[in-house]
Amino acid sequence: MKLDQSHDPLATSWVESANAPTADFPIQNLPYGRFRRAGSDEDWRCGVAIGDQILDLRRALPAGRWTTADEVLLQRLGEGDLNRFMSAPSSERRALRHALFDALRSGSPQQAALAPCLVAQDAVEMSLPCRVGDYTDFYTGIHHAVAVGRLFRPDQPLLPNYKWVPIGYHGRASSVVVSGTPLHRPLGQLKPPQAEQPTMAPCKRLDYELELGAFIAAGNGLGEPIAMAQAEEHLFGLTLLNDWSARDVQAWEYQPLGPFLAKNFGTTVSPWIVTAEALEPFRIPFVRPKGDPQPLAHLDSEANRAGGAYAIELEVWIQTAGMRARGQTHVLLSRSNFRHAYWTLAQLITHHASNGCNLNAGDLLGTGTLSGPAAEEAGSLLELTEGGRRALTLPNGEQRSFLEDGDSIELRAFAKNEGARRIGFGRCEGRVLAAHA
Repeated sequence: MKLDQSHDPLATSWVESANAPTADFPIQNLPYGRFRRAGSDEDWRCGVAIGDQILDLRRALPAGRWTTADEVLLQRLGEGDLNRFMSAPSSERRALRHALFDALRSGSPQQAALAPCLVAQDAVEMSLPCRVGDYTDFYTGIHHAVAVGRLFRPDQPLLPNYKWVPIGYHGRASSVVVSGTPLHRPLGQLKPPQAEQPTMAPCKRLDYELELGAFIAAGNGLGEPIAMAQAEEHLFGLTLLNDWSARDVQAWEYQPLGPFLAKNFGTTVSPWIVTAEALEPFRIPFVRPKGDPQPLAHLDSEANRAGGAYAIELEVWIQTAGMRARGQTHVLLSRSNFRHAYWTLAQLITHHASNGCNLNAGDLLGTGTLSGPAAEEAGSLLELTEGGRRALTLPNGEQRSFLEDGDSIELRAFAKNEGARRIGFGRCEGRVLAAHA
């Protein structure tokens, strides 16, 4: 672990809301996002979340005292160009993290100057945190892969290559949207098993997928692989990700070439990127189950085995239209943990570039659905309802096999480890609208 003063679990901030034990954004976190004040025509600018506030980095640049190197990075962030900041060397990004930590820490001499640069999170609108050039979705959740495989291929739930190579597919970057963006139920070709031919109709088996998204920092040149030893230098940070899925469209179209229209109608990400630096205290060993093959040499390293995985707890919550009309909040559907992933982030990055594919700053890698081994740890309704055969009964008596119009799905997550301050990811929410006519 690369721990430093910014990970001190006892450190507090002069922004009092950051000191609450359950705060997603204590001073040990400091995630980046892109915002403007709600209802304004301001230019988008980047900020860091601290408690229930945002430090406006455009205003903080002239107000605070910074080194020349920090001012260069703050200028990019103030202009809303997170991609250029992501491209900076990790040493420079880490130095700015330290400067922001010191400026926001209790007793900081910069409090008076920076307090006017705060804006309440409930007074802004958020955009995607950066430009997403490309989006790749992986399939690292082995418990999800087995459960889904039993539904689609009961004779061979897990294909032979799964334990040897990180499985992924190229998604659609243009339909990646920020939390709070509603999505229409997609149209698609549907063919029930008993039907003689498919029909074109609104999806009837709409689902969510509980994932994390990894944002790439500096990229690599075309034709230049990324070794495991350098992979994490190319990781900027993590966000929550909901890869909405039309299961009936998927069942008909996914063979022989895999996901297409069942997936590319919408992918929701949370507005804050929790940096790789903030996640250092939550590293845990990466261990393969006894008897499983070990990764090939190019996907293996001592460092990855010692601390390539992360302890991040994940949750799915639902609010139906009926609940919303009665003023009822979201209720919990399931919990899981990133520790159950079969491949690490370093392995995903190395594998993606192993053939010379050039990654770029802002590229997004989805982890795939992060289900746990227990039935209640499923990361999708497809698993929770056993393919729609066993409807869930919600606390208000409503039932769900798949999502209905008006349903809101909210993902939440927090990193937690012994001796570290708990940090959160904010919320990743999307609501289902009726299909277009």
